[in-house]
Amino acid sequence: MKGLSLAAALALAGSSQAYLRFGCATLSVQRLDPLVEPGAIPSAHLHQIIGGNGFNATMDPTTDVAQRATCTTCSFSEDFSNYWTAVLYFKARNGTYKRVPQYPNALLGDLKGGMTVYYLQQDFSSSGNQKITAFKPGFRMTVGTPQSTDGTNPGLRYTCLQDVMTRFPETAEFPKQPWCYNTGTGGFISAGACPASHPVRVPQLAFETMWDTRPFNDKSLWPADGSQPFVWSYEDSKGYGTHGDYVFGWKGDALQRAMDSKSLLSNGLATQTVAQSNACTIQNTVNEDIDSWLESLPGRNM
Repeated sequence: MKGLSLAAALALAGSSQAYLRFGCATLSVQRLDPLVEPGAIPSAHLHQIIGGNGFNATMDPTTDVAQRATCTTCSFSEDFSNYWTAVLYFKARNGTYKRVPQYPNALLGDLKGGMTVYYLQQDFSSSGNQKITAFKPGFRMTVGTPQSTDGTNPGLRYTCLQDVMTRFPETAEFPKQPWCYNTGTGGFISAGACPASHPVRVPQLAFETMWDTRPFNDKSLWPADGSQPFVWSYEDSKGYGTHGDYVFGWKGDALQRAMDSKSLLSNGLATQTVAQSNACTIQNTVNEDIDSWLESLPGRNM
């Protein structure tokens, strides 16, 4: 069977054992970016957002996200964090654009779009059996930038999927196979032991997105020169500018309890059904057409 899709993987904090692996359905797809463009309505380009329904254009760092949200799209119901990435589009031969659908990763049920989230521990051979300290309310981080012109960030990678279990090889740019497109945003890097100047060992975070490119297998729609036809929502056809953002929002000591447990166990974390995850949503602040065949990408018609 030929490739089903493209998987894009983002590692936000720096080969690893998984502590937690779970799915989060899509919360919203709209032009908001409270870390890079706080308060901007709309932001410059489109993002897909997962996690708690406390997400908004500002995400005030003095406010505990877990206290503001009332539901989450994540399978661990105590995770009200927000995670977001750019959105993948197909650019047809005639210059129009169509949003690429997403589908759930292996073993995650019938989640609507969204991502797979991983909280990881660095290998004990380099860091020792040190306590992992969970992030605190107000913590946020980002990796990658749309302005990147090379693939030197080892935490940003793509995989062309033969099936939903495919994970290698990884590439720094969009894969070149003419039949392949399913991106995951991810890749894990080891930064070595914590230096004396930064002794607190924190979780490593990565997330992965599965893009279903099968609806665009009709080669008559592809560019006449045979070049690959997929672009990020900020008009990146190489893939170097992929990026991801994170705002911590676990309730109380839930993440710390998970980090204190054994690998792949959750130490009593509360969970919810796929249906409950899919039901959590927010009303869009930015209302525009993102799903028709578009003459230009959202926010890029200047």
